[in-house]
Amino acid sequence: MAFRQEITRRAALAGLTGFTAAPAFAQTDWRRQFPELRLGVSSAENEANAMSRNEPLARHLAQKLGVPVRAYRTADYAGLVEGMRSGNIEFARFGPAVYSLGRRVLGDRLRPLFRDVDNNGAEGYYSTVIVKADSPFRTLDDLKGKVLAFADPNSTSGYAFPRYFLRKQGYDPAVHFRATPFSGGHENSVRAVVAGQFEAAAVYWTNPESGIVQRLESRNQVPKGSTRIVWTSPLIPNSPFCARSDLPQQMIDELVAAMNGLKAEAPDVWQALTDGQVTRFAPARHEDYLDVVAVVEELDRERKSRPGG
Repeated sequence: MAFRQEITRRAALAGLTGFTAAPAFAQTDWRRQFPELRLGVSSAENEANAMSRNEPLARHLAQKLGVPVRAYRTADYAGLVEGMRSGNIEFARFGPAVYSLGRRVLGDRLRPLFRDVDNNGAEGYYSTVIVKADSPFRTLDDLKGKVLAFADPNSTSGYAFPRYFLRKQGYDPAVHFRATPFSGGHENSVRAVVAGQFEAAAVYWTNPESGIVQRLESRNQVPKGSTRIVWTSPLIPNSPFCARSDLPQQMIDELVAAMNGLKAEAPDVWQALTDGQVTRFAPARHEDYLDVVAVVEELDRERKSRPGG
């Protein structure tokens, strides 16, 4: 399973019927044109955790923007792209690889707006390979013939970057590991490693205080110190919040202003959304993700070059 050039209807927005993409809208009176806005949320993350972070944000944005804002889960990461393509979602946070996929499908109809800056001033994060802390595995060499779980075929840190850079470093996942299944999401990967279902997994990590492992530890969903990192990728630019480019500029401006004011105006919502690990938002541009686009495109070329690809 690899990056798809075309998004199928199977990945369409869960719970919503599809319709054709809307035309460009006038720049005045956008609330009359959009009596409701929809925030896309991928179900690749645990449903309860994803909604607990995004539903408070949706309620706050509704107050600030003056129209109802609803958080909708999509079938998977690719469902966010399909939601934008079909006009079922106005804005969403895209993983860098999913953004690359979205640009392939939508071109400049998918518009990056802003991204996180963490408490250390970083605008990026990493893919890491984790193992159980009490396991004997200390290096990638130790994992030869073992099982490495990827998160999702459209995940940057959970598939694209580790798949690409492990191979560049001489550890072709298709050869080095006995199997490389998809767990269905980063949380699933961490839990499975802790439970001993996989020897290793590729998951995201920002710094010693922030990452998927730390998030699960803070919620007592895995024991603290139960995993260990044995490999770290080059830096990945933080996930961009994106909108459809056919939306009124006034709407976009008000949305960006509301998000930039979130930390000061609604600190509880900010805490829920960021786990307190983000200091502010910074503008995001398509040019920031050209390296990710290159990684995704090479993986796709590799897939197509294989028999039956």
